[in-house]
Amino acid sequence: MALSKSQIPPDAQHYLVCGIEDCERNCQFYCNPCHQPMCEQCKDTHQKKKKTKSHEVVPYRERKRQIPVEKCSNHPTKDIDILCDECNVPLCSKCSTMPVHKGHSFTDLETIYTEKTVACRQEVQKIQTYFVPTANGLQKEIKTDATEIKAIMDNIRSSMKDEAKTLKKLVDEVTSDNIEQVNKMEESLKEMLQSQDKTYQDYISYLEDLVKQFQGYLSSTQLQNSPIIFSLSELLKIRSIPETTKPVPPEFTAGQYSKQDVAKLLGRVTVPDTKPENRKIKPMETAVSTQMKPTGKQRKQDREKSDMKQTLSLSSSVTKVREYTVSGVGSVWHVSLGKSGRLWASNIDGNLVHTDLQGNQLQKIQTSDGYGYHTVTQDGDLIYTDKKNNVINRITLDKTTTEFIKTGDEIPLSIHSSNINGDILMGMVCKVTRYNKTGKEIQNIQRDNKGQGLYSTPIYITENINGDICTSDSHKHAVVVVNKSGQYRFSYTGQGSKFDSRGLCTDLLGHILVCDFYTGTVDLLDQDGQFLCHLLTKQQGIPHPHSACVDDENNLIVGQSNTNTVTVYKYLQ
Repeated sequence: MALSKSQIPPDAQHYLVCGIEDCERNCQFYCNPCHQPMCEQCKDTHQKKKKTKSHEVVPYRERKRQIPVEKCSNHPTKDIDILCDECNVPLCSKCSTMPVHKGHSFTDLETIYTEKTVACRQEVQKIQTYFVPTANGLQKEIKTDATEIKAIMDNIRSSMKDEAKTLKKLVDEVTSDNIEQVNKMEESLKEMLQSQDKTYQDYISYLEDLVKQFQGYLSSTQLQNSPIIFSLSELLKIRSIPETTKPVPPEFTAGQYSKQDVAKLLGRVTVPDTKPENRKIKPMETAVSTQMKPTGKQRKQDREKSDMKQTLSLSSSVTKVREYTVSGVGSVWHVSLGKSGRLWASNIDGNLVHTDLQGNQLQKIQTSDGYGYHTVTQDGDLIYTDKKNNVINRITLDKTTTEFIKTGDEIPLSIHSSNINGDILMGMVCKVTRYNKTGKEIQNIQRDNKGQGLYSTPIYITENINGDICTSDSHKHAVVVVNKSGQYRFSYTGQGSKFDSRGLCTDLLGHILVCDFYTGTVDLLDQDGQFLCHLLTKQQGIPHPHSACVDDENNLIVGQSNTNTVTVYKYLQ
């Protein structure tokens, strides 16, 4: 690849030819007085001539730079070619004889010009090879920080809204409970008042009957056996009015709270009392690209991967290594690599099987159906989605199953455990969510920088070595790739008129490998989305590729939707 003009070192040379007429040999030397490049033969001839044998001939790289031609203002026929050391003024040779410069020392201006030119070129080289790249790196770091800060602030805003929703929900629940309690109190008081009303209704009826009875006595014309005459005292014994109590209504005591009290419930945003770190500027003598060094076991693994990456390259051909049958599933819609190269494989019916390298079944569980819905963590635990209950379950190495993450109203479609930091990436309807190792939500990715939706149904998801998040979206018929901050990078839509993306994976070289169910191929892309080749085709015996992963030996494992045979291929060397 050609260097840009700014990348060419200032002391770089083109192919130099001898400056002597009709000589086209390679230039190696330079005559300073003549300012003439020369080959070795012409140099020997030049130094044998009487007029030029005393000329200073040096290797080309040690040549003096020819000074620009400038006429002396005092002596227009003379060129400026010396420097007065006392006056620090460029002069011509005739000026040096003037009285004003009598007794002064002089230096050849060409010598000074050469020294200063070399020093200037060295400074230019420092600027181009150290200062500019270092400043560009710091500027790039600032842009990355700005992107990450935005993502962090978006997450804070999202968390604050979630807290508010939770508090509102609790307020609604408490209010509903209080109203229900008031309703019950009202019902009890109504029943009491209705009972009292019935008491007085019965008493009034009794009085009305008594009045009618007296009126009957008064209107009677018979004196013999008249109740008024013979039993008036008994008749005048009227039942006393029943006593009742007035209801005591409940009282409402308003809650005593302030804006500050509500703020405490919702949480607050604080700036850590931490002194900002200065950005690291690499010393000039060690200005090379470095990364933070891991420790212990991780350092060893990273070193092994780095060494392997340096020696790996695409092979000129793809070779079948082995194949075996996974018992317990009729097809292999998704595969996840476990410890010691053992495989987890599942079909569309939700049968999830753990198998060794020979296909022997080690464990089988029944899950809800799905595509890329299981993955293995850095610790070797299996985690998988339960679409019916919107939860993520974890199965440890001792086969203990626990509930790991609840996704609320969101339906989990696909899942991947990061080999970089252990984060959990989850594909959901129209978005991708990142959780940390403990299951705490830390990132939501939904739209590009133009506000357009990135996803529809990301049914498979994985991560590349550079932190890019790669998804296979069935409704968009595309592989959609964003960087670790959630910024859109590119989409891949196949090589033909139709593309039906299914399982995908990445390797140590940053390649993206994706199954195209429509064409029956496994496509190989570089980490920038450029199509490299059809790694596998129908002619190689894989007519329905549906799932893929790369094992510990950098071999490609492919599962199909029409058979429970898993095939392993070597494609790197």
